[in-house]
Amino acid sequence: MSDQSAFKALADPTRREILRLLSGGSLTAGSIADHFSISKPSLSHHFNLLKQADLVRTERDGQNIVYTLNTSVLEDTARVVLDLFDYETAGKEQEKN
Repeated sequence: MSDQSAFKALADPTRREILRLLSGGSLTAGSIADHFSISKPSLSHHFNLLKQADLVRTERDGQNIVYTLNTSVLEDTARVVLDLFDYETAGKEQEKN
């Protein structure tokens, strides 16, 4: 997973909503699709970008594909964002002023 692919995946509101849904637990593709009014090919594209970024994992259960949030990659991505702002240094700079 590259930071760039994760950020690209997170840039879209539909993909962020998919991740939010998965934060409650694993879901089938059909269950996720029920929350959206977009075509199945469009939703499949979103799933593929999330998989490429390693933000979700998939498992086949009979005819269903079950999606699960990959929390370790999300945590790593959040850490990268927080490091950009280096809160400890920013707080010390504000105290000086």
